[in-house]
Amino acid sequence: MTSFEEAETEETAACLHMTFYHPCQDDKMMFRCLNFCKREQVRADEMAKFGRDPNICHYNLVDTRVSRIQFSLQFYRKPNSSELCFEIKNMSKKTKLFVDHTELGYLNKIDLPWKCVVCFGDYQILMEIQEGESLDYFETHLYLSNVPILQEKCIPLVQPIPENSIIPSLFPSQGKSPIEIDENESC
Repeated sequence: MTSFEEAETEETAACLHMTFYHPCQDDKMMFRCLNFCKREQVRADEMAKFGRDPNICHYNLVDTRVSRIQFSLQFYRKPNSSELCFEIKNMSKKTKLFVDHTELGYLNKIDLPWKCVVCFGDYQILMEIQEGESLDYFETHLYLSNVPILQEKCIPLVQPIPENSIIPSLFPSQGKSPIEIDENESC
């Protein structure tokens, strides 16, 4: 046998890719303690904690408005399954955590979807899970975004229809009735 055939099969680790954004990141540098663009290993039995306190949190956010522990991530395997997952728990008594459109209060937790946006305060974090087989550890890979992850969308408000069924016009061409044009007619 060759050494190639004798070598153990290398397990790939699950990797949680996280892209961070805050509108004041250039001025306040709240992400300066995060290690971007380099994969880091986290033992499977450890909780990955994010927050202001560098003595407790491995992922330190330098911002007085962030809780000492803002949220935690726990790596786990579903019962009777080989599926590896993460759960996210809000550890802040003051700030709600949003996972996509699900609101988490203090000590609330949910399974982390394969791809989601986590928000608290003005922070936005895109999280994407890359599958792996290792049960001993997982990896994190952090990125920084210069543009908001969630784009504000201007959705026009639907005006209620008054009882007299006259709809106020939203456009300056008030007083004009709609004109029906045949498809074949030119304007």
